[in-house]
Amino acid sequence: MALPYAISMTDTVDIITFGCRLNTYESEVMRSLARQAGLGDVVLINTCAVTAEAERQARQAIRKARRQNPKAKIIVTGCAAQIHPERYAALDEVDHVIGNHEKLKADTYVALDRARVQVAPIQCADHAFAPLVHDFAGGLTRGFIQVQNGCDHRCTYCIIPYGRGASRSVAVESIIKQTQTLAEGGFPEIVLAGVDITSYGADLAYKPTLGAMVREVLTAVPSLKRLRLSSLDPAAIDEDLWWLLEHEPRLMPHWHLSLQAGDDTVLKRMARRHRAKDLRALCKRAREARPAIVFGADLIAGFPTETEAMFENTLALVEELGLTWLHVFPYSARVGTPAAKMPHEPMEVRRARAARLRQVGQAAMIRHLDGLVGQRMAVHVEQPMLARTPTFAEVRLEAAATVGSVIEVDVLERDEAVLKARVLG
Repeated sequence: MALPYAISMTDTVDIITFGCRLNTYESEVMRSLARQAGLGDVVLINTCAVTAEAERQARQAIRKARRQNPKAKIIVTGCAAQIHPERYAALDEVDHVIGNHEKLKADTYVALDRARVQVAPIQCADHAFAPLVHDFAGGLTRGFIQVQNGCDHRCTYCIIPYGRGASRSVAVESIIKQTQTLAEGGFPEIVLAGVDITSYGADLAYKPTLGAMVREVLTAVPSLKRLRLSSLDPAAIDEDLWWLLEHEPRLMPHWHLSLQAGDDTVLKRMARRHRAKDLRALCKRAREARPAIVFGADLIAGFPTETEAMFENTLALVEELGLTWLHVFPYSARVGTPAAKMPHEPMEVRRARAARLRQVGQAAMIRHLDGLVGQRMAVHVEQPMLARTPTFAEVRLEAAATVGSVIEVDVLERDEAVLKARVLG
């Protein structure tokens, strides 16, 4: 995402988080480690490198943090800092740069002043750190758990493997313990996060799949009310996950897919492992297993060499599949990736195509919300008068409810992009 995902603040440690759900989890780990180390008057900026815009906004946040905190230590970490440590170390506003591996180690914060830059080659990371998190700042009632880190694939547009390293899975026992901790701590809803969670388990001794791990977690933690999954690779949905979609109501009917495009030529040039026919088959099977399911999707508009006809194929497939929640990005060249060397479409073309995709997504979202009007359902209360449906639609409540609870409501109407609902009981 281009904008900060969250800003969390304590008396002594402020954290600005950009990007993915994995960063959200890691920011809470850093907050805890910094406080344990006794650091005070610190601003930690957890960066993203998915797009040039994400990096631009991180630099903007660094400058703003210095203006607002002239005496604070500013520490920059995350994927952008891992990939370009020298770029951030060169900024006058920055006191320390730490890598993605280092940011989860207690020693880094205890001996912060031993070096201004602590960024080891990420390829040296051979296991996934998963320190226990007990809470999330900012009043979040949806917990995030790291189950996997890194990626073994090399999509031609993606810089993230250079910031995260090889795929590394967290042990099932650790995931269960973290889930129990959050569920018992008042988090009714958990999101399992990672860089490529469908590759989960391939590096572990007994090679559990993502679905097998989720089945173990749900069995071991019966108190957990709702489970969500972060972005899924359409080419790697395992049979246990399909079983869960059909039989486990605690697995929410909302899958976010890493589509990127709907044209086979573009997908091939991206080095993606799925094609349009695979996406059709996936959506068909999922709807047969859980008719209420909705899909989100990541999409890149204006990939190098994408013609108007290729883009129209993507646009048509998005409409055909009825994808509801779209994350659309104009293609952003990342130096060091193969796509950066391909012939680029003009930026105005990329932006125009992105706008057209967003229009289709907006229309699909409105259709979905209209389809929920008149239904009775359980929603997760995120703020006193704001909740989420199982399919992740936003609901405005007529009366205040307990934050963190799961309650029954009647959906009354749609108000633009939000549902209005009456609290039952």
